Amino acid sequence: MEESLGVMIPLAGVILSLSIPIVAIIMVFVTVMNKKKHDKEVRQLIIENHTDAETAKLLIDEPKKAPKPGTIDLGTLRTACMLLGVGLGAGINWLADISTKSIYFWLIVAFGVGIGMLCSFLVELRLAKKQHPTEDNWKDE
Repeated sequence: MEESLGVMIPLAGVILSLSIPIVAIIMVFVTVMNKKKHDKEVRQLIIENHTDAETAKLLIDEPKKAPKPGTIDLGTLRTACMLLGVGLGAGINWLADISTKSIYFWLIVAFGVGIGMLCSFLVELRLAKKQHPTEDNWKDE
């Protein structure tokens, strides 16, 4: 009984790990098909209601979000700060010669990630203040 259980656990792990991408692919396919069906229904309603060309174009076309010149991708900033924090934590662990099996290793790495996220927040806050000045900045002196 124990031998069959010892074989079943890795087998179940392999099956479950392979099923996640398969389910993800199926869900993407279903989502795309539902979007196409919805777009077709919108076009049919536009034709049935004799909507003018300009309004129809606004209903059908999706606005494209192009990045404005001079803007910063905040997702990249967050990721970079977090990875710098992980590197900082790993460097401290290397200098302190802490084993990866120790809980202190993971606590220091987590602390490094926290420091990286805090730095990211502070940079985003400073950028937001520059992009959206408050009323105090516009007062005449």
